[in-house]
Amino acid sequence: MYIYPENLKGKSTMFLWTLRSMLIIIIGAVISAVFAAVLDFILPGVCIGVYAFLTMRIDNELNIADYIRFAFRFFITTQQTFYWRMRDE
Repeated sequence: MYIYPENLKGKSTMFLWTLRSMLIIIIGAVISAVFAAVLDFILPGVCIGVYAFLTMRIDNELNIADYIRFAFRFFITTQQTFYWRMRDE
């Protein structure tokens, strides 16, 4: 399923990935299959699986890696400021 970007401003996507990410995943999957068949080495397949998960697009603009980065920044690196006020009675 190919989704053409709206008004030619967004990135073109195929299923849940951009076309560039899809190409990287397909080439990586072929290379990791060769590594797994010949050398019994599955680490490239795991790396491609993690890359595929992190580059999945939820919206047209954000992927899962962006959500993880925003959550890390919100909960860990930025200071949260809370202001407590009494209601006027």
